[in-house]
Amino acid sequence: CVQPSVPPVPNYKLSMSIPEWLQAIQTYMKMLQYNHTGTQFFEIRKTRPLSGLMETAKEMTRESLPIKCLEAVILGIYLTNGQPSVERFPISFKTHFSGNYFHHVVLGIYCNGRYGSLGMSRRSDLMDKPLTYRTLSDLIFEFEDSYKKYLHSVKKVKIGLYVPHEPHSFQPIEWKQLVLNVSKMMRTEVRKELEKFARDMRMKILKPSSAHSPMRERSRGKSLSPRRRQASPQRRACRRDKS
Repeated sequence: CVQPSVPPVPNYKLSMSIPEWLQAIQTYMKMLQYNHTGTQFFEIRKTRPLSGLMETAKEMTRESLPIKCLEAVILGIYLTNGQPSVERFPISFKTHFSGNYFHHVVLGIYCNGRYGSLGMSRRSDLMDKPLTYRTLSDLIFEFEDSYKKYLHSVKKVKIGLYVPHEPHSFQPIEWKQLVLNVSKMMRTEVRKELEKFARDMRMKILKPSSAHSPMRERSRGKSLSPRRRQASPQRRACRRDKS
């Protein structure tokens, strides 16, 4: 019987521009394909140290199994490690459609004054975005507009911190340093919050929220209610990822 072909892991070449490199990574992810099976092949615990998640990413390249949005973020971080000019940070969306809530996450990219993203989704316009957006809010609004095509209203956007390029780091990824209840905010207000946050990120003055404050997140647009017991992270992150 014929063995299924295993897509080669992309290698960065000095002749490549950063947009070409990101395109090669995204093409590789698409070759792995989106996981429609309903079974999660790789366990991603969001609280794990970066070093452990990078081991899981290595496993993904060996196994070449289909992936979902959360695995794509981890794989995207793994494949862009060692490119210090490329900053990576998670962007999470909570949307509402037909009485249900949906969760989705992509890997935000910042390089050379432009924003873009890498990721996986059932929908081609809810994953990778080219490195052409001048501001973080332009990128977020592009996702919001894409969601509207599928009649999904975006309720919350969560932005994490830049992920260190040190693959052996014991610190976990900061997934939600900024939480915006965008459905309760004007776009001008959302833009203002995102641009202030993006500026602070570029200046590297933000620290993981857990390190300096008992409150887990900076939130805008709504008071923080007592936290409910959470579902397991990997189930929640791509639960019903209709996107």
